[in-house]
Amino acid sequence: MSTTSPSLVAASANGADLVLWVAVPYICLAVFVTGHVWRYRQDQFGWTSRTSQLLEHRWLRWGSPLFHLGAFMVIAGHVVGLAVPASWTEAVGVDEHLYHAGAVWAGSVAGVAMVAGLGMLCARRLLSRRIRLGTDRSDKVLFPLLALTVLLGISATAAHNVLGAGYDYRGTVSVWFRGLFVLGPRPEAIAGAPLLFRLHALSACLLFAAWPFTRLVHVWSAPVGYLVRPYLVYRRRGTPEPVPRARSKSRL
Repeated sequence: MSTTSPSLVAASANGADLVLWVAVPYICLAVFVTGHVWRYRQDQFGWTSRTSQLLEHRWLRWGSPLFHLGAFMVIAGHVVGLAVPASWTEAVGVDEHLYHAGAVWAGSVAGVAMVAGLGMLCARRLLSRRIRLGTDRSDKVLFPLLALTVLLGISATAAHNVLGAGYDYRGTVSVWFRGLFVLGPRPEAIAGAPLLFRLHALSACLLFAAWPFTRLVHVWSAPVGYLVRPYLVYRRRGTPEPVPRARSKSRL
């Protein structure tokens, strides 16, 4: 597997790299934060996934679990791959070869599940007239952008780490990603990454910028409290005894 360390990347970035890999990510991050604050203050009643289960449930029954399960696995993989340095995983006994094999196969399974689920959700929205009429403008932006981001990520993994010789994105893309959050951006670290990885990163930035204005805000309202709430005890209600009727007096 070919590796590219940050020291082998160009030491300085040009103006286009500064715009793409410093200005755009910070603008998207600012929109992500301020957009959530605005949405919560102005549209609390719209802070929902706007489920359409009552309109169609057959495709939703399979598409929603597949999409959400795949999304959770993909997010977990990105957190480990982008936020955790390679030295940390090696310190706990996970060398680069083991990490690469696990990331490729687990990521492939998660990607297939996510694409299958997203395909079902998009198909029901296009094929069902009632659901299509209920699709608002934010959905028309969200679904294509989400599909583009997912497909670019799968294409990058398949082209370079499944079919290709392998690419160590933790030496380039991850360095750039962590640098954004410590206020030490490294645009030169991602500038030399393969095109598919760069397009995937840009589409992800745009997705985060659109996040507060779409149904994705329901992620922050997940019913986590149900996992720790006390049990509800139900008791069977006894059958009430019939009330005796008063006997009517017969007239002589």
